Amino acid sequence: MNPVEIIRKKREGEPLSSEEIKYMIDSFTRNKIPDYQFSAFLMAVFFRGMTTEETSALTDSMLRSGKVIDLKSIAGIKIDKHSTGGVGDKTSLILAPVAAAAGVKVPMISGRGLGHTGGTLDKLESIPGFRTDLSLSEYKSVLKKTGAVLIGQTKDIAPADKAIYSLRDVTATVESIPLITASIMSKKLAEGIDGLVLDVKVGSGAFMRTAKDAVELTESLVDTAKDFNKKVIAFITDMNQPLGTHIGNWLEVVECINILRGDVKNDLYKLTIKLAGAMIYLAEKASSLEEGTKTAESLIAEGKALDKFKDMVKAQGGDISFIEKPESYPHSKHTKNIVSGKSGYISEINTYEIGMSAVELGAGRKTKDDKIDHKSGIIFNCKIGDTVTKGDLLARLFADSSDSIEVARQRILKSITITNEKPAALKLIKKIIS
Repeated sequence: MNPVEIIRKKREGEPLSSEEIKYMIDSFTRNKIPDYQFSAFLMAVFFRGMTTEETSALTDSMLRSGKVIDLKSIAGIKIDKHSTGGVGDKTSLILAPVAAAAGVKVPMISGRGLGHTGGTLDKLESIPGFRTDLSLSEYKSVLKKTGAVLIGQTKDIAPADKAIYSLRDVTATVESIPLITASIMSKKLAEGIDGLVLDVKVGSGAFMRTAKDAVELTESLVDTAKDFNKKVIAFITDMNQPLGTHIGNWLEVVECINILRGDVKNDLYKLTIKLAGAMIYLAEKASSLEEGTKTAESLIAEGKALDKFKDMVKAQGGDISFIEKPESYPHSKHTKNIVSGKSGYISEINTYEIGMSAVELGAGRKTKDDKIDHKSGIIFNCKIGDTVTKGDLLARLFADSSDSIEVARQRILKSITITNEKPAALKLIKKIIS
């Protein structure tokens, strides 16, 4: 095959065959075609898009560039969850133990923080000793022992995705629905799952800013999952304000502990039990989404989900003493309160700015080589629609650098809009597609 002809064909908007797509992926992964040709191919896909069949072929080629984990030796239906990322989105740390406590097998290969969004691996690694770099044999062993395992992508899992994403990142081709779909699904399908719950975020703190884009991505992900005969349920959820109250790696773990203890029932709790309920339903441990949600609520109320979380942490090398006594964790050198300068209603929050403020404090990376300060972050006390009085506490900042706290404080103040009129309430779950 000729890569120039394939690029030209896609440039003209013609559909590619599965053989042509496989040729491009295999050739690029094996360094048989140069970056500049594959960049041209990515740009052609970016502008011309792909059919459902092409997207599935692209996913399949990326999936089979590495190992596909075989979990048939482990009894039970394997269900994972994927979120497109947001600020304060820590649902994986809660729903994994909840679903596992219900008897679901939960194999999760997660990612690190990207831009303004936090990463599940970074949160888990804030727990002293917790290992996310398990080998595939350890991955299977922990899954069999505890019912859930959370690790990072290994060099054996969809290596084409890692190579392609690095190129997309520097060629302005990240925001392509087919490329996003293949990137997500190739990794998820390589885990050895039977089904997948999707949480597609939309709003000022999401990569999908508009409802139209969120629906398009969701339908693409669902169609691709079905093409591979996987059970799937997708939720489109709001990210126009931080999810929960805690932003920053260890702080988010603390909020998850509080929810698993049954002490907190906020928006994070409400969304997580819905997602966990969907996992329980797909695993045939409940006859409906509603029954799955009730099971999730019961497992938290009875303390079984918290016990399972401790089992998971211990199995992956983490020190559970910090789960049992989170107050014993090291504290940031500096804290700062942000108070309201006026009275009124919280009417808008630029969630992207909140996320970048957390990065400024040390909770995320500005460059790929930056080291994260796990204890830094924000406790964000307000939600859209809340009534505030001048002087009320809006947020509290934590960092080891006083300079970064002041920069973050200014940024957060500019990101919150207070008006005299009460805004319409936000809908947390906007749509369910299955």
